[in-house]
Amino acid sequence: MSDMIMADLVDLDLSADTKEAAARALAERMVALGRVTDLDGFLADVAAREAQMPTGLDGGIGIPHCRSEHVTEPTLAFGRSADGIDFGAADGPADLIFLIAAPAGADDAHLTILSSLARQLMNSEFTDALRAVGDASAAAALIRGDEPDAPAPAGSENTVASAGAASPAAATVTDDDTAEEPSPERPFRIVAVTSCPTGIAHTYMAAESLENAGREAGVELTVEPQGSAGFTRVAPEVIAAADAVIFAHDVPVREKERFAGKPTVDVGVKAGINRPAELIAEVREKAARGEVTSGSAPATPVERAGESGEGYGTKLRKWLMSGVSYMVPFVAAGGLLIALGFAIGGYKINKAPSVMDHFLWMQADSWAALFFQIGGVAFGFLVPVLAGYIAYGMADRPGIVPGFVGGMIAFNINAGFLGGLAAGLIAGGVVMAIQKVNVPAALRGIMPVVVIPLISSAIVGFLMFVVIGKPIAEAQKGMTDWLNGLSGSNAILLGTLLGLMMCFDLGGPVNKVAYTFATAGIAVASPSDSAMKIMAAVMAAGMVPPLAMALATTVRGKLFTQTERENGKAAWVLGASFISEGAIPFAAADPLRVIPASMAGGAVTGALSMAFGATLRAPHGGIFVVPLIGNPFLYLVAIAAGVCVTTALVVVLKGMRKPVPGAAPASGEGGAVRAAEEKQPVAA
Repeated sequence: MSDMIMADLVDLDLSADTKEAAARALAERMVALGRVTDLDGFLADVAAREAQMPTGLDGGIGIPHCRSEHVTEPTLAFGRSADGIDFGAADGPADLIFLIAAPAGADDAHLTILSSLARQLMNSEFTDALRAVGDASAAAALIRGDEPDAPAPAGSENTVASAGAASPAAATVTDDDTAEEPSPERPFRIVAVTSCPTGIAHTYMAAESLENAGREAGVELTVEPQGSAGFTRVAPEVIAAADAVIFAHDVPVREKERFAGKPTVDVGVKAGINRPAELIAEVREKAARGEVTSGSAPATPVERAGESGEGYGTKLRKWLMSGVSYMVPFVAAGGLLIALGFAIGGYKINKAPSVMDHFLWMQADSWAALFFQIGGVAFGFLVPVLAGYIAYGMADRPGIVPGFVGGMIAFNINAGFLGGLAAGLIAGGVVMAIQKVNVPAALRGIMPVVVIPLISSAIVGFLMFVVIGKPIAEAQKGMTDWLNGLSGSNAILLGTLLGLMMCFDLGGPVNKVAYTFATAGIAVASPSDSAMKIMAAVMAAGMVPPLAMALATTVRGKLFTQTERENGKAAWVLGASFISEGAIPFAAADPLRVIPASMAGGAVTGALSMAFGATLRAPHGGIFVVPLIGNPFLYLVAIAAGVCVTTALVVVLKGMRKPVPGAAPASGEGGAVRAAEEKQPVAA
């Protein structure tokens, strides 16, 4: 720790009034010492980490931190604010701010020391001493644990330095030094896992908090911190002997299946820091009631959101997006193969015989038929995959079998995507209900392999075949007939609406709804003309935002930061490839100007594409599938018109913005850019 913090890295009179300004003030001290090579780049990484989850902690502590390629060696800077700075903690502003900078490839030893600081912050005597210390050298010595320079408060001999010697791996809470005889009744045993996105601070703070609460509650609590320095697995016999499990995490628990079949509380890592006693009490109550899952931990990878108490609407959106996200690669692969088959062999290639019966290596039509038939097989998975992974999002792996079965039934009875949605939700709900049933311990091993798939598939199959399948199929047919009947102003209005949706959240849920609606229409061997027009309008509108941002940074570069101008170069390719997410960095930095401008351009393009009668058989590809587009010249005109509208609006709106004296937009906006880039997946 001695080389991580020194007096030059301490500011006891931090005058910043925002968390961004505080991070900049402390980071500038790191730059002055050569610990950080690029101030703005490092601050962008800090902002990206902050965007994942606020770093404020109850008790007046802020711990902005990140791993960054701009850090030369692990460094810690400390600032004390008289007025307090808002870091997002529930109890108010923070007056103790620790900026932790770790290199992208920091070694385990340094990360262990950093994690030890996080643990020490849970010691009120340590934080009280920091609030009372009088000069920078003494503060640095206190953080390092140099007792000759700054004696630690009474009762806090376990300083940061000595704590750093402890392994960040599993630590069992037992008082071995006590002289008391063990209780004749075995103590309640809990196994806990903590983890956070960076794996430096919150992971170990939650572990320390849970350990302290475990001592106070008189339980035997073993913690497995899954941090950046790796983790040591809790011994299988300890897990087997545990009465309950606590997950306090914001990233997926590694090897979660080890903890299956026990009463479990699953929350975000900050809950482990702020209310550990409540979590222990809650999991003990669950154990007393016998709430044991039948074969897997209760929270699913999709449903778990970091904090308890999510609304049903939020969970439903995540379940549906799970199915869509797994379906999109099948759409892209199958659709492009089908489109390639049409491009090579013409529109009658769908009448070609099976390539198993007739395939000539040197004949183009044979290759066209091969591509078309492979794409058709991929398209055949769309509805089952959608249903299967909606169920997976709800109930984890046990939901996959009934979800796929229900989805395939929906496909066979022509219930289409509406049937797939219903089948997935029903399958997930049935499995979740079965998992709540208490079963003898001897049967728990076969529940996820035999019992749950058998019972859930039978129930879902019965409902889809006998009860709801036919009404859904009729609704699907009605919607298809309505689309086929669209013409004139109705079609233009639909194109406008789809354009607005594609540009509203640039790859988010609203964008995906419009995209899924379009791909549903062409996911058949012979899509209707209306369905192909809708697909063309959706892809054209989705290309507008990144292309417009690229053009805006070219024609009026001074309105954008250096980082945004660099992103603009990449946006040309992303937009041309129909990757709407290419505009996210710009929208994240300036949403009130970029998003409305993007929606306006997208609406213009969607409306013009429908008015021009452009058609598209491929669900992806951007300009690379222009040969497969009906009326390609007018289609490109529609895209160009939307790009010009968005570019003009962005330039005008940004030009009206008044510059703030002394502001440093590059760092703040760059931080938002980096945050958006890290959080958003790149998909159509």
